[in-house]
Order: sequence, then C-alpha cells, then structure tokens
Amino acid sequence: MQSAVIFLGAAVIAVPVFKKLKLGAILGYLVAGALIGPSVFNLVSDPDTILHFAELGVVLLLFLIGIELEPEKLWRLRGAVLVTGGGQLLASAGLMAALFWYWLDAWPVALVVALALALSSTAFAIQLMTEHRMLRSPPGQQGFGILLMQDLAVIPILLLVEALAASPASNAPAWYVSVAAIACVLLMGRFLLNPFLRLMARYGSAEIMTASALLIVMATALGMQAAGLSMGMGAFIAGVLLANSSFRHQLETEIEPFKGLLLGLFFIAIGMNLDLGLLARQPLLIVGAAIALVALKTMVIWALLRLSGQSSRDALHVGLMLSQGGEFAFVVMTQAAGSSLIAPELANQVSLVVGVSMALTAPLVILHSQFFSTRNCPRVYDNARDQEEPAVIIAGFGRFGQITARILTANGIAFTALDNNAEHIEFVKKFGNRVFYGDAARLDLLRTAGIDHARVMLLALDNEATSLRVAELVREHYPQVRLVVRAHNRFSVSLFRKLGVQAVVRELLPGSLAAAELVLQEYGFAEEGAQRMVSIFKRHDEETLEKSLELQGDMEALIDHTRYSREHLAALFEQDRAEITR
Repeated sequence: MQSAVIFLGAAVIAVPVFKKLKLGAILGYLVAGALIGPSVFNLVSDPDTILHFAELGVVLLLFLIGIELEPEKLWRLRGAVLVTGGGQLLASAGLMAALFWYWLDAWPVALVVALALALSSTAFAIQLMTEHRMLRSPPGQQGFGILLMQDLAVIPILLLVEALAASPASNAPAWYVSVAAIACVLLMGRFLLNPFLRLMARYGSAEIMTASALLIVMATALGMQAAGLSMGMGAFIAGVLLANSSFRHQLETEIEPFKGLLLGLFFIAIGMNLDLGLLARQPLLIVGAAIALVALKTMVIWALLRLSGQSSRDALHVGLMLSQGGEFAFVVMTQAAGSSLIAPELANQVSLVVGVSMALTAPLVILHSQFFSTRNCPRVYDNARDQEEPAVIIAGFGRFGQITARILTANGIAFTALDNNAEHIEFVKKFGNRVFYGDAARLDLLRTAGIDHARVMLLALDNEATSLRVAELVREHYPQVRLVVRAHNRFSVSLFRKLGVQAVVRELLPGSLAAAELVLQEYGFAEEGAQRMVSIFKRHDEETLEKSLELQGDMEALIDHTRYSREHLAALFEQDRAEITR
C-alpha cells in the first residue's frame, strides 16, 4: 500500500506539471520515477520487481496497436507506411548502426541500439501533431505512416533481440513449437474469439466483458511466452485478429484504463532504473548524443517528406515532432540487457539519451511553430476529419437506424454504428453493414467510437431511458454534436426538449399518417382529399404538441387545451370541406 501511494502521488504531481509545460506525460512519468527511485529520494528501493510487473502495460499497448491495424487503414496508408515509414526506419537505423559499429566494434550490439533509437514515441508524436493540427493534414498523415511502420517493426525487433542474445536459455522450446504456437493462435483467433465474445456479451455483464478482454490478451501472451516467443507478440497477434471484429470498440474501451495505468507504472519503473549518476558523470556524452539523435532523425524524415512532395516547412515540422527516441527503446534496452546482449551501462546510456531527446522535442517544435507563425505565415489546414473517423454515429441499429444507414451508404457517407445485441450484430453484418458491439450510454465507449470527431449522432435505440442517458451525456460533454432522436410518443418529445434536443422524430407518426391516408381512400375519399386531410392533421398536431410542451406542469390547462384542440381539428376539417364545396 505504501508503494502504491508513492507511485500514485508521484504520477499525480509530475504528469500534470509536464503536460502543462507541453513536455508530455511520458517524460513526467520518467522524472517521477527518477525522483522516487534509488538515484534521488530512494522512496522505493526495488525497481526491478516493479518493472517486471509493469511490463504488462507494454503487452496491453501492443494489443491495442494490433487492434488498430485494420486492413482498410493499412491499405490506404500503404505508401506512407512502406515507403516513407520503411525508408525512415532503414535510413535512421543504418546510419546509426554504422556509427555504433565503428564505436563499439560489435555489430549485434550496434544493430540493436540503432534500431531502438530509430523508433519514435507514438504517444508523444501523436499528441504533438494533434495539438498543432497537423495529424489530418497530408504531411501529418505521412508522419502517421512513419509511426505505424515503427509500431509494426517493434515485434520483429524484439524477436531479433532474442535471436542475438549471447546466452539463450538451454531449455528454450524448439523452433517448430514456436511456429505451432503462432498457427494455433491464428486458428483460435479466426474461429473461436468472436463466438466466445458473443457468448460473453449475451450471458455475461459489463464486468465479465472486461474480464474476457483481459483474459484474451494475457492468455495469448502467456501462450506465446511458453512457446519461446515474447508476450508482446502474442498480444499483438490477438489484437490484429480482432481488428475487424464487431467487439473492437468495446475491447479497446475495456483495455484502455488498464493499459494507461500499467504503462504509466512501466515508465515510472524505467525512471527509477535510470542512472542519474551516469548523467552527472557524462553530461556531454548523454546530452550530445540526444542532440545528435534529434538532428539525424529530423534530417532523415525531412528528406523523405520532401521526396514525397511536402513543403520544406511542413517536412521540418513533422520531422521535429518525430525526432525523439520512443517508449519502445526502453523495452528493447530492458530485454537486451536482461538477455546479456548489451552491457547494463550501455543500456542506461541509451535510456538516458531517449529521455533527454523527449525533453528536447517539445521545446523545439514550439520554437519552430513560433518562428513560422510570426514570420512566414504557414499554410493553415482545415479540421476535416480523416476517412477512418466517420462524421455520423448511429446508436441502435434496428430497423429504425438501418433506414438512415442505407441512405448514408448510398450517398457515400461513412458512419459508425453501435448496438448492444451481439446476435443482432452478427445478423446485420451478413448484409454488409458495419456495426460494433457496445453500450452507447458509456462515455468512454463513445469516445472510442470517435464522437470527438462526429458531427451528427442518431439515437435510434429501442430503450427510451437509455436514449435519454445518451442524449444527456452528449449534450453535456459534446454540445457541438447535433442530435437526431427517435421518440416513442409525445411525452418522450418533451423529455428530449428539456435536454435541448430539437430534432426529435416520433417513430410511429409517419407510418400512422400513411395508414390514415389509405383508410380514408378505401372509405371513399379521393386521393387528393385524403392527402389534404392528413396534411391538415399533421400541421394541427405539431401546433398542439408545441402548445402542450408549454403547458407541462399545469394539468388543468393541459386538459382544457386537449379538449379545445379536438374541437379545433373538427372545425378545420369542416372549413376545408366548405371551401371545396364552394
């Protein structure tokens, strides 16, 4: 308990301060860990044990990276991923490997260190690009492709570290065991994961869905570890297999809090293991190497973006944002030192270089932005959303919601649909619809589904109480999102109006009016006369509804108005018949 309080207190103090200074949460965790670790205050004296447990955060992060790798996204960004991303990784790692080989005279060590430093911080860079409104721009998408390629390269790099380890375990499983484990995971993911999740969604609860998500990640990770591979690879494969699953958004939502806490704990543990005495003894070497790293990666990314047709200013801007070392460098160094591939002192030096490069990146980006905003007037990109983040969210994908979905699809308008009936989801997917499992009344799930970027949300839920909760959440947290709501009756309209929702559709009214028109025609009215009567009734009903909403709370006045409206409607019909007679 004491250690937990220390960790939480350090994070709560350090992270907001560093985010306020625009230096990023990761650097805040590292500094918090360094302060409470053996190098400074020594509040927690066993960082290795904490680091071993906190590696679960990296496992969960790799799962979430895998679940984001939808085939459509990869195909759309194939140029940025393969050409720009692959070129950055090969060029940066190649140049650094040549320098380290000359310095260290050991090519395996030089290669591993170079590959670790070639990786940028996805969390850090995405945050910077979002703050500077670059992420949705053409150069920002190129930068995102570089980060995506680096994320894809993490697993091969970790496997390379295992292969190059100086003293592999004598009881390590044979290679065919590892191959069989991968094949087993692929088959189970293809045929068992979605049926398992459907079963949990049907008979379980919210807590059971959370447990199911954690079970999938950890069981796959442990299975891969038992087969001689890394836990991270198992989690990554599990994520990729679920990238197109109907339960994707729900799984992301369930895993995210655990990933955030454990990953923060991992960075704190890394900070506790940083040798600040080494930084004090070799400040020129550490700081100089960090500056050289930032300069080299900036130049490489700048050159590649220029070749892809971006302006020099934008290429430099993105290059600076991606110039730091990344969080996976800590993972690679921890694994390499643990397997005796590199010396602990070298691993500490590399970790310190990565930390200092993170500290340098944000100030450099801010200086660059200030320079161009005051002197060169850079091009301003609009806030148009990316294709992968639809502008419309449909909550409830029954017959009511599907009508809107069909019209949107026919017009090429992308949408994200949510429904909490797993069997229903599987049925409508057979017809080519894309709908995800999830409870729209959960704010965290709405965020995962992309409500931050949505313009319109249709509430087509059967449960009126749930619709009201969703409407209240959206109006409170996302007032810019325009709501269109399905209401069951006149009283429902008043409840939604109290929340400030104006676009309310009474679900039975259009069909009821059409039925009334047909009844009048079958009774003997001419088609034109029947249409006119229905039109009069509709206009009168809307006026009556508005007046009723004004009288809510005054029952006597409401009863009197209802009696008057009936007489008024009869008078309107009589007046219409008189006009036709004349």
